Amino acid sequence: MIQDYNAIPVDTLFNQLNEKANEVYKFVMLYSQYMSEQHYYGVGIPINMVEIHTLTAIEENPGITISQLASMWQRTNSALSQTATKLEQKGYIIRRKDPNNARNVQLYATESGQELSVAHKAYDTMNVTQTLQELSRSCTPQQIDNFFYVLHAYIQLLEQDQE
Repeated sequence: MIQDYNAIPVDTLFNQLNEKANEVYKFVMLYSQYMSEQHYYGVGIPINMVEIHTLTAIEENPGITISQLASMWQRTNSALSQTATKLEQKGYIIRRKDPNNARNVQLYATESGQELSVAHKAYDTMNVTQTLQELSRSCTPQQIDNFFYVLHAYIQLLEQDQE
């Protein structure tokens, strides 16, 4: 529950808020580490989460551009271009010039990229289901729903700060 922070001594308030902020920081650091690790997604091919989610976005949106991906994932064009280059070098995507505007390059998943994307979706479905089952051992369904509700609100705050 939200407190009247004006009625609390500053040291006590700092400790309470810092404890909460540290939980968020710890979660972000652990999840960031998890995202950068190589995963196999059920096909024996190691790839990190940034690459696989970028590949899946390309597979689901044939012809998407680097700028559109960057906007979707809140990343820079340069960062997405580097990720696309890695995916292209691995044979998962191809680049084609936009027939209506030669300055735009469109991205498409190759056959192997499509297969990996489908395997990724199956893997993530299983993984998220398992994670939710693990969380349900210590949290009620309402608490889990509230977590995602607050997470969504927090994302909106962060996105507003970037505008």
